[in-house]
Amino acid sequence: MNPCFLTTGAPRRIGFVSTRFHGTDGVTLEARKWAQVLGSMGHSCFWMAGLLDAPPERSHVAPLAFFGHPEVAALQAHLFGVTTRPREITDRIQAQKEQLKHEIYRFLARFEIEVLIPENILAIPMHVPLGLAMTEIIAETGIPTIAHHHDFTWERDRFVVSAVNDYLRAAFPGALPGIEHVVINSMAQKELARRCSLSSVVIPNIIDFATPPPGLDDYNRDLRRDIGLADDDIFILQPTRVVPRKGIEHAIELVRRLDDPRARLVISHPAGDEGSAYLTLLHDRIEDAGIDVRFIADRVGETRGTDAAGRKIYTLYDLYPHADLVTYPSHYEGFGNAFLEALYFRKPVVVNSYAVYARDLEPLGFKTITLPQFVTRETVGQVRTLLDNPALRADWAEANFALGLKHFSFAVARRKLAARLANLFGEGV
Repeated sequence: MNPCFLTTGAPRRIGFVSTRFHGTDGVTLEARKWAQVLGSMGHSCFWMAGLLDAPPERSHVAPLAFFGHPEVAALQAHLFGVTTRPREITDRIQAQKEQLKHEIYRFLARFEIEVLIPENILAIPMHVPLGLAMTEIIAETGIPTIAHHHDFTWERDRFVVSAVNDYLRAAFPGALPGIEHVVINSMAQKELARRCSLSSVVIPNIIDFATPPPGLDDYNRDLRRDIGLADDDIFILQPTRVVPRKGIEHAIELVRRLDDPRARLVISHPAGDEGSAYLTLLHDRIEDAGIDVRFIADRVGETRGTDAAGRKIYTLYDLYPHADLVTYPSHYEGFGNAFLEALYFRKPVVVNSYAVYARDLEPLGFKTITLPQFVTRETVGQVRTLLDNPALRADWAEANFALGLKHFSFAVARRKLAARLANLFGEGV
């Protein structure tokens, strides 16, 4: 039998487009990982968005593409929660769409783009004119496109009532030839087929499992002391934003029921853009529980550095080596980056059985403590056993890391992206 080799095809100039590529939101992080993978295959990657922190020589900044741009935000406020729109709103949508088409055409010409990767802008209508502009560009040029969908309209309650259903059907996502649709979980794949009659491929979120994770070094070694924890405290890390779907109240309840004075819950990220009611609720729960919770978002950034007071700023990857346990009690996730990060750093994880986890992750055999949507007596007992048994933690860590390497490494994305490009250009794989 002749050996079969994976080929990556001719080098291509690939353009990523979204509302923003900036900071540590999930779409930005996964786009960067795809760019790493594609770069390792010999392709060149370029970036267009309204908010960008990519290298300037490979970037095209179009401020109107950012969903937070004042004109865009003002327009979007008229599109959802109502069922009709005035003609003036339609005119504003079309005007912004035309401006954005001009910017996309400039991007294509400036960098001689051969493949487009719209990142989530053809899935969730955070920026309706941008989705329309991208769809029309693809229709007008026939440019090969890999549409990377993270969250769909139907997955968010705030988009259920809409004055732009005509546009949603046209562009979120558009049913055009020459597009390879990529989703991040099997539930999205099935819903895309059922609702839009579009086939897609699942490429899950990934981490570079082949590269060892960073550990303790001279910079982060004193992190525990810096945030007020002792060496023998139990560092329980909640590595998420403070928004309702993250289920942080379950982490608080778990720490309360552990009833261990050494237990410290550390929440790494700030509140999201969904108001302050949830944060107030959590503070009430913490006060009632009488536990020690540290909100350290002001000490965590995308890169290391110092704040205005001269205090160290740590990255999320500085926190994981110190953690004794990771909590991830989300009610809903499109995939679950924090879950993969816990595996990567070989940390035990308590995870809620959210739908994507139950369908796509749990069947792979990961060793975790799984919440049945709430904290039970059995959950607390399992956590105590795990924390008291280093050998068991090590066994779980190695088994989970091996599964992560098999199913969610860069190699997985490399194979699947090579196949998408081969489909678009008729090259062999």
